[in-house]
Amino acid sequence: MPNKIFRSNTTGSKPLSRRTLLKAAATLPVAAAATRFSTPAIAQGAKTVKFTLPWLANGSNLYAYVAKNQGYFKKRGIDIAISRGFGSVAAAQAVGAGEFDYGLIFAGGTILGAARGLPLVAMGTLGYDSTMGMVVREDSPIKTPKDLEGKKIGTVPTSAEAPYWPAYVRKTGIDASGITMVQMDNRVIEQGVANKQVDAITAIATSSVPVMLAMKQPCRFLPWNAAGVSLYSGQMVTTRANLEKDKELSRAMTEALTEGLAFTLKDPEAAIDIFVKEVPEIAVTKGGRENAKISQAMMHYTVMSKEAMTHSIGYTDMAKAAEMVDLVMEFGAPKDAKKPDASTLFTNEFAGAVKLTPAEWDMVKKNIAEYAAILG
Repeated sequence: MPNKIFRSNTTGSKPLSRRTLLKAAATLPVAAAATRFSTPAIAQGAKTVKFTLPWLANGSNLYAYVAKNQGYFKKRGIDIAISRGFGSVAAAQAVGAGEFDYGLIFAGGTILGAARGLPLVAMGTLGYDSTMGMVVREDSPIKTPKDLEGKKIGTVPTSAEAPYWPAYVRKTGIDASGITMVQMDNRVIEQGVANKQVDAITAIATSSVPVMLAMKQPCRFLPWNAAGVSLYSGQMVTTRANLEKDKELSRAMTEALTEGLAFTLKDPEAAIDIFVKEVPEIAVTKGGRENAKISQAMMHYTVMSKEAMTHSIGYTDMAKAAEMVDLVMEFGAPKDAKKPDASTLFTNEFAGAVKLTPAEWDMVKKNIAEYAAILG
């Protein structure tokens, strides 16, 4: 699959740092969702629930704040406390250790946590691709995976995608012997490719592409999912003990979060206004709303999956889940890790509350076309 060209259409602003940009969130006009939600009977009085994001509050997770603001948790008897995360692996560890009751965690972090013995359960999928891949300058001669041979590639060893570079090499048949891998700081890696210190970088597109845009650097993206190297992104995760102790609370948490995502699809402009209200620093961050728009639109692109469109938002393809477990066990897990059973690690018991009509999906597709061209 050819990689796509993306040009920035913003003008005249000073480049922002990666750290600053990761504080932003995004929306893009999309269609209304037809949804119905059950309101389970939870014990009288609001129950305080601690919930962690996988990273900073940004465009890929603003729907959690929308759900809080719109009372989707409250109407289900939940007093939600949302905290920022420090990466999906750390978030999985925190949920597994009981520091948080629930978390929004990438599948890679959930699988790795389970492989290390954490009793985790993924109750709903809210993002269907973590957008792992390569970012290159628009004027780069790199057009296909083979073009990476003999080049200098920047990577952050602790980044979410880094462990799966060997999988991409194997899947695409790249001869990596002449490739120089350059370890870089996550705060400057995009500058490295923009300034031609390296020819390409491994990246999560939803994080790195907005940074490149803020730098006024046109870029292209080579998605690893084109080679079959893919992991689900945001999933609602808890422990087996929490699930067994109060299944209706787990259902309520999953549906409230999914209802928040549905709101952002129905009215993205209102959603970003809510997000700015809930996370005020977005409003005072230069370019915050624009960069939030980009990252949220990219997240919406990942929701446009066969799983969500054929079944419901939140539905997990169990065959894909099993393939992801295999991927993580081979490339991301320590040798002494124990392979988790995908059929118990993932469940569709709480899926089905949110469905969009074909016409609504058509509108979503139309509204995110610019970003689909990048991530394609």
